Amino acid sequence: MTIPRQLRKVREGVWELPLGYKPGMLVPARIFGSDRLIAGMDDGVFEQVSNVACLPGILDYAFCMPDGHWGYGFPIGGVAAMDPRTGVISPGGIGFDINCGMRLVLTSLAEEEVTPRLHELVNRLFARIPTGVGCQGIPEDLERTEEEGCFAGADATTVSNKAIERGISQLGTLGSGNHYCEIQVVREENIHDQRLARAFGLTIPNQVVVMFHCGSRGFGHQVATDYLQLFLKVMGAKYGISVDDRELACAPFQSPEGQAYFAAMKCAVNLAFANRQVILHRIREVFSETFGRDPFDLGMRMVYDVAHNTAKLERHPVKGKVCEVLVHRKGATRSLGPGAAELPACYRETGQPVIIGGSMETGSYLLAGLGSSSATFATTAHGSGRTMSRHQAKKLYRGQKLQQEMEQRGIYVRTDSWGGLAEEAGAAYKDIDEVAAATETAGLSRRVARLVPIGNIKG
Repeated sequence: MTIPRQLRKVREGVWELPLGYKPGMLVPARIFGSDRLIAGMDDGVFEQVSNVACLPGILDYAFCMPDGHWGYGFPIGGVAAMDPRTGVISPGGIGFDINCGMRLVLTSLAEEEVTPRLHELVNRLFARIPTGVGCQGIPEDLERTEEEGCFAGADATTVSNKAIERGISQLGTLGSGNHYCEIQVVREENIHDQRLARAFGLTIPNQVVVMFHCGSRGFGHQVATDYLQLFLKVMGAKYGISVDDRELACAPFQSPEGQAYFAAMKCAVNLAFANRQVILHRIREVFSETFGRDPFDLGMRMVYDVAHNTAKLERHPVKGKVCEVLVHRKGATRSLGPGAAELPACYRETGQPVIIGGSMETGSYLLAGLGSSSATFATTAHGSGRTMSRHQAKKLYRGQKLQQEMEQRGIYVRTDSWGGLAEEAGAAYKDIDEVAAATETAGLSRRVARLVPIGNIKG
């Protein structure tokens, strides 16, 4: 890993590659992280974020969050806002798993109530979630979901039959890779902000919560594949656009192709929200069956559902003037500060709940959006970020041994694949504590509480 000599430290936690770093850059690139996180970033981050800075219509900066690492097109953790009149839309700036996202659910149970039944809970979740197709919720679930669980403007006519065929059988499933459902504990010593913790529903000692991470599955992957292929055909031939990396294939946002992709992407976004709602229903069922109580008597209410891997039209300040921009977030989370009109009334004073998932061995974070995140178009990190390829992790770790070691440390894990478990070893990820702290230092989000895993199911 080689840090570019042109990279300069703007202030603590904020770094910049200037316009001249690469020919064709239209804006500088800003990267967030502690000195140690920056030193550990792979070379692909600097290459990819500077490629993003060359895209037509980009505004202010190309950004990379503290969890940044090499991805497809954009770095994972990449953010770019485009002028919707002159700019482009790029599937490589959104990702294949469109609206991969996080949902956090409260319970009124304490760790000592759950621990004796932990194996039963995890085993039931493992059996139920991959195959569940039921769906039931309450209005509050929608209120506490980004965009109330539906991006307006989705158009099913822009989606291929192949995408529909791939997605329809996967509704209510987690998937594989870094997707998971995790039972976690909020311990007193891990609460960073008592006021915000109470406002978000963390009110009892050693409170148990449930966090899960999944997206649009094969549906979103096929939407991205279809439009990448289309954009590669029309980008140069029809619109005269050239990019340094084919993975940044794009089309003018206002073009027929750009608008079709935007509408298809929204279909995938909405399917992912529905997918997480089905999974939430199954989680509530399992807890209800295990403890013999109604799920709402168990306090099973949502904190929030946050999306990453999206593009959205939003209003943000650009050079002192508030205007509409198209924000690409690739492995990055919206982070609205206090007072934002888009938030439900219960979070107007606190700012948006932000969920940053860590590895299954270490922990995750609940944070809150800050007004200062407007500098990044109200965006923060989405997870801990990989430091090791999946192939490398599988060479270094054995899934069965890892499972045994985790259980000895009080974390019970069920998985479909020993190889898949090895890929997700904690050492394959950045230090989640450092990533969360870096978002706070940079003014992107504030730490509320660290969530410690005790049970986990993985595809």
